[in-house]
Amino acid sequence: MSQEVKQLADELRSDVIFNVSETGGHLGSGLGVVELTVALHFVFDAPQDKIMWDVGHQSYPHKILTGRRDKMSTIRQTNGLAGFTKLTESEYDCFGTGHSSTTISAGLGMAVGRDLQGRENHVVAVIGDGAMTAGQAFEAMNNAGYLDSDMIIILNDNKQVSLPTASLDGPIPPVGALSSALSRLQSNKPLRELREVAKGVTRKLGGSMHNLASKVDEYARGMISGSGSTLFEELGLYYIGPVDGHNIDDLVSILKEVKNTKASGPVLIHVITEKGHGYPYAERAADKYHGVVKFDPATGKQFKTSAPTQAYTTYFVDALIAEAEVDKNIVAIHAAMGGGTGLNHFLRRFPNRCFDVGIAEQHAVTFAAGLACEGVKPFCAIYSSFLQRAYDQASK
Repeated sequence: MSQEVKQLADELRSDVIFNVSETGGHLGSGLGVVELTVALHFVFDAPQDKIMWDVGHQSYPHKILTGRRDKMSTIRQTNGLAGFTKLTESEYDCFGTGHSSTTISAGLGMAVGRDLQGRENHVVAVIGDGAMTAGQAFEAMNNAGYLDSDMIIILNDNKQVSLPTASLDGPIPPVGALSSALSRLQSNKPLRELREVAKGVTRKLGGSMHNLASKVDEYARGMISGSGSTLFEELGLYYIGPVDGHNIDDLVSILKEVKNTKASGPVLIHVITEKGHGYPYAERAADKYHGVVKFDPATGKQFKTSAPTQAYTTYFVDALIAEAEVDKNIVAIHAAMGGGTGLNHFLRRFPNRCFDVGIAEQHAVTFAAGLACEGVKPFCAIYSSFLQRAYDQASK
């Protein structure tokens, strides 16, 4: 890999830090995918090849690389760049993504549409381990395995299955069985055709091509696990990983080989990244540097202003804690938003009566209904924009 590409990644990271320090916005998630963003645009031919980011707030590096660098000072400002990917903003934003968990569904639709129209472009859907907890992601993977259309899913695993919520006691570890599964996940099956290509064709070529194929083969094999298969393989996706998401050489090698191999089916590449990578303040406090106000890049200090009154969430959680002190049947539920809803403070006071269900608003509301059926008094706190995902459940 040329030194220029690695230098580009370093400059891109610095550019993200500088711009967000001036405007505020989402920081840690974008820093975590700098190398992945560079590798994807190095290997694939966007906008003909479709690259989607789920969730959209990790797309700042993508925006900078696709002709919007000089407009980054307007991000999240009136008439400025959107904080997410937006169809009307750029031809490189092939899908509008906001909250989470939609890119696999959209990518599968694009892949099937491509096949129906006889085109040969590639479709790449990037999705985080947090977004992967939503039911729609599994519905989409199940359908993708059945339809067997060529598409590439990048699982960006930064160990944030449930976004750590800021609390006086520090970050809360990721929740849910998926978090444990991802931490153990290893592959024991080859990608269809990929290893045969690696062992056959490139063996004849020798040299650097053989070394590249050996690297791909190494990742495709992973480490043998006793279970005999992985969750993703059972769904019909061909798994490669885990791959170091900050090693551009490996990322480019894997992506090139997958791109050039007719896999005849969906491929999932499991990429391990670090949220806030390359900026020490964000590395040490991923929760506090997920979304930031203006800050000093040299010190990491955020310029927060004191409000004349406390925030609504403070009044809400203080009142709920007071009620819960006298009523043991009161419990609290949130969907990976403990900090945003204030329920991290409720968790500190009542650790066994606060439930973080992950990015799964539909489940959160129905889970609350089940609790209510048993005489429990659930308070389910969800942002109104996110509650749209549970409209059916809330309206019953």
